[in-house]
Amino acid sequence: MKKIYGGVETGGTWCVCALGSGPDHLLAYEQFPTTSPPETLERIASFFAAHPAPTAIGIGSFGPVDAEPSSPTWGHVTTTPKPGWRRTAVATVLRDRIGVPVAFDTDVNAAALGEHRWGAGRGVESLCYLTVGTGIGAGLVIGGRPLRGLVHPEVGHLRIPHDPRQDPFRGSCPVHGDCWEGLASGTALGERWEMSPAELPGEHRAWRLEAEYLALGILSIVCVASPHRVIVGGGVMERPALLPMVRRGLRELVAGYLDTPLLGDRIDSYLVAPGLGDRAGVLGAIALAELEARAA
Repeated sequence: MKKIYGGVETGGTWCVCALGSGPDHLLAYEQFPTTSPPETLERIASFFAAHPAPTAIGIGSFGPVDAEPSSPTWGHVTTTPKPGWRRTAVATVLRDRIGVPVAFDTDVNAAALGEHRWGAGRGVESLCYLTVGTGIGAGLVIGGRPLRGLVHPEVGHLRIPHDPRQDPFRGSCPVHGDCWEGLASGTALGERWEMSPAELPGEHRAWRLEAEYLALGILSIVCVASPHRVIVGGGVMERPALLPMVRRGLRELVAGYLDTPLLGDRIDSYLVAPGLGDRAGVLGAIALAELEARAA
């Protein structure tokens, strides 16, 4: 009989809960708005109270977070700009309420793990899952486990080339201004062009600039982490023509220096769309829970 695990994805806008063992075996699934911490955490606890207790629960949270198990603030959302959530305990509250082991990581690390286990990253030794939406974030999986170091990866705050003559926009990041997220997130697109990404026409020059910025940031990831595959999702990437433009931009930036066909004529199989769609985060949280149970 398969063990049952819980998955929770606490996004900045939506929270998703699931119970099961994978994409083909979900016993329960619920999505609701991420509101205040007390209300959101109560709704998560109520979801699990209404179903058989899982072996463990995995949580993939918007961040920044403290995911270091030895830290006194493990399981907290830390310096987030989301109103009301700064320095909020998440994992410890749910662990105590539900009474099962809890694994805790970023939402993008969870999504990366889900894609590695069941999605577009199956069979590769390492991958980067990149999401381009309201912000920009990435998770890295190496050897079947999410990568964490001193802190978790925060690729959205990479500094990429920004020529104010070409693009006078100062950036939307409240901390760093024109970091990668400040130049290329959905928020940046909306502020720069005064319309949402969904409203921008396909022929608008915004998309050429967006593809250029995304290729520059992905090049930094490739040169430093050297993942075997890069998976790019998020709301901004729903524009069908954008991913092919980013592929072309990345290939031009590499300029043959990195001698692998995956960054040349096989780039279509290197820089790919997600396989799990918007379920990657909560399914990855289930995979986190399974890892936690195995380690116990």
